[in-house]
Amino acid sequence: MKKIVMLAAAVIFSTAAFAQGDKTTVRDDATGAKTTVEERDNGTVKVESRSGRTKAGQKAYNTKEDVKHAGKKTGSVVKKGAQKTGKAVKKGAKAVKNKAEDVVD
Repeated sequence: MKKIVMLAAAVIFSTAAFAQGDKTTVRDDATGAKTTVEERDNGTVKVESRSGRTKAGQKAYNTKEDVKHAGKKTGSVVKKGAQKTGKAVKKGAKAVKNKAEDVVD
């Protein structure tokens, strides 16, 4: 019963996705403007245009990207440092253990 329901749901969703019209998006990288043209099955055409970022918006976007990049670099450096510290602590603990066994023997 579950398989029949799952199969029916898959068929319904796939036909719903197939019924959507063709969608074409054109983006101008210089200005960031985007135009989307959608041709529907009944022959109508829908056109959506979105202007690009303003200068202030572009500066804010660039700042956000720079902060994201710096955060990733900092995170990887911190992770590497923590790994090196963990290895050093493990090595030191092992050396102390060996020395303690020598003293006991």
